[in-house]
Amino acid sequence: MRFFKWLYSQPSLLLFLATLFWAGNAIAGKLAVGHISPFLLTTFRWLIASIVILPVAYQYLRNDWLVIRGKLLFLFVLGTIGFSTFNNLMYSALQTTTAINVAIIQAALPVSIFVLNFIFYRVSATKYQLLGFPMTVIGVIVIAAQGRWQLLSQMNFVVGDLLMLLAVIFYGLYSVMLSKKPSIHWLSLISVLSLSALLASLPYLGVEVLNQSLILPDLTGFLVALYTALFASLLAQVFWIRGVELIGSNATSLFINLVPILGTLLAIVLLSEVPHWYHVLGLSLIVGGISIAQKKAAKVSS
Repeated sequence: MRFFKWLYSQPSLLLFLATLFWAGNAIAGKLAVGHISPFLLTTFRWLIASIVILPVAYQYLRNDWLVIRGKLLFLFVLGTIGFSTFNNLMYSALQTTTAINVAIIQAALPVSIFVLNFIFYRVSATKYQLLGFPMTVIGVIVIAAQGRWQLLSQMNFVVGDLLMLLAVIFYGLYSVMLSKKPSIHWLSLISVLSLSALLASLPYLGVEVLNQSLILPDLTGFLVALYTALFASLLAQVFWIRGVELIGSNATSLFINLVPILGTLLAIVLLSEVPHWYHVLGLSLIVGGISIAQKKAAKVSS
């Protein structure tokens, strides 16, 4: 108990663990291939997460129910696109692409948020963001094209890379919409989103059953589902929210850059995936571009 009390007061460690758990989600999805089908993995993930969190959040859900009821459709859409659709696309992407590619392409998320914020809310960018964000786009293209520029004209990308790009767009939409979330306790929010993701995952699961592509979990598949539910879902969210409470959202946002770096390192160590020059170049462009945009933006706002 003393250890957890100490841990809960260490923002840098909490945020590092949160990003580590999120980076591990791509590794877990790759390990799941052949052991549990991707849509079933998403269903199991949010089923386990809901079972764990609902007893803890029950009292908060009761207190917030009137507010939740008025925003139930909005919250269901949030859980559908941010928790269910995003993970379905990621786990499907990992059927045909590498965990390194998935980890690095996730770094394009700030670009997705920027573009969608401009489309929906006309949020303008600083000149430094306009410099940094194109660097991240180029980095993603380098990785998706595997450094072979002729693929750009042939549009012969790996399907998994394109699915991951689509997943990033969906999560960007979720992130933008999250700014309109109702004022309820964070346990209530995560509980409702988890249940929404569980319900939204069922039609996808039905497709796997009808297509006879359903793979029931063996021990490895079950352990992967357990990891995604407890670590990549619940603990990562709890640690991230606590980090925001301790040091604020601006400082916290810089830690998200660790996800592609940690994901790449985990893929190399745990999956024995081989990094190539285009991974290094693409990651450098992505992290460099995001760092320029965020660092300069922080200076302007301070």
